[in-house]
Amino acid sequence: MNNTIREESLNLNDGWLCLDFANTVDEHASSKPVEHLKTYADLINWSLEKGLISNHEADLLRQQATLHPDQAQAVLERAIELREAIYAILSASISNKAAQLADLELLNSWVSVGMSHLKLNSSEKGFSWNWSGDEASLDPMLWWAALSAARLLASENLAQVGKCADEHGCGWLFFDTSRNHSRRWCTMKGCGNRAKSQRHYEKIQDLKLE
Repeated sequence: MNNTIREESLNLNDGWLCLDFANTVDEHASSKPVEHLKTYADLINWSLEKGLISNHEADLLRQQATLHPDQAQAVLERAIELREAIYAILSASISNKAAQLADLELLNSWVSVGMSHLKLNSSEKGFSWNWSGDEASLDPMLWWAALSAARLLASENLAQVGKCADEHGCGWLFFDTSRNHSRRWCTMKGCGNRAKSQRHYEKIQDLKLE
């Protein structure tokens, strides 16, 4: 696998790649989270959707997963471990708490793996970072996620990371680009409207009791 690293691949939607990765679970802060990475194929599809791999690379990964199902399952389990470590570290930062050492060590181990696959190439247009890895590797998307998390954690942008304030345990992380950093919900159409409807209902109930 030998891809040119695109700067925009570390920044997706209104946030960062590592936030998108952390949000591959719905109701993350609830007692019954809903997992979206149920199979290695789900991990491939997520990576393809985020532009981390090409269609050709996705086909190669599917072939390798078919040939080595145990390895594919192991990568999926490591992906979930990495995701939960990233989520825990960022959640701790949002709450102004220290991250757990075990989570940092896990993230650092993947950062090291990712860095070991980086090389600098030159061209007529200048220089660019490229991945240098075995096409049989089943975990390239985890290198991206780890490096994105490390980059965010070590930047001033970390202060703009927030967690959805939904009382039902949404727990999605987001990058707050509002002018006064007042964003509270993952989306206004989803959790924002639900909270608004709940406040309206409570207000009506209060009026009935008067």
